[in-house]
Amino acid sequence: MNARTEAVAELERRLGHAFSDRALLDRALTHASVGEGGMPHGKPVPDNQRMEFLGDRVLGLLVADRLCRDFPEADEGQLSSRLHSLVDKAACARVGHRLNLGEALRMSPGETKTGGRRKDGIVADAMEAVLAAVWLDGGMDAARAVFERAWAEELAVPAAPRLANPKSALQEWSQAQGRPLPSYAVVKRTGSDHAPTFTVEVSIEGLEPLTAQGRSRQEAEKAAAVALLNREGVI
Repeated sequence: MNARTEAVAELERRLGHAFSDRALLDRALTHASVGEGGMPHGKPVPDNQRMEFLGDRVLGLLVADRLCRDFPEADEGQLSSRLHSLVDKAACARVGHRLNLGEALRMSPGETKTGGRRKDGIVADAMEAVLAAVWLDGGMDAARAVFERAWAEELAVPAAPRLANPKSALQEWSQAQGRPLPSYAVVKRTGSDHAPTFTVEVSIEGLEPLTAQGRSRQEAEKAAAVALLNREGVI
């Protein structure tokens, strides 16, 4: 048994789900880089991008269901804020890293050499794909069981203070400190066209820049603003 085979078996154990159709898990763990350079007879390698798309929706439903049960008095805004913190790329990456998912990935030698198994974006996408694979293999009850287990630490973290407009809050704080307005710049865009991930850097003169990710530029900018406010002890 090679190292990756052992890693896949360990991942399955950590997930707590024994796959009936192991091809689903294999596809969920196949990064798009595997098909680089073409394949014999022109046959493309089935990668995990479509499963990532499905897994994103499965995760959103599972989180929404859990939050509605846990917080029956919360309003839509409070639920949405909490949902975002549990389904964003950062949360998915943290869950994937805890499961050591990166070691189970199937990817090109080139991507492996550049540290692909440890890249948050790749691990986050694969985590969503794996959740889709569980749903396809065992249905919603199986997906819920894996979610409850894998996201336990994320669910245990208290919700951050809600900000209606974090960018405005950061702007007001910066001005109150006598500093220029914050500036935002997209430093990276990864992922597929249907599910891109934007990495945005927020900068304020006199402070160390900070980056954050989101599924849109606006979402990434808001995440960066919240992260900077947290780092500076404002919230």
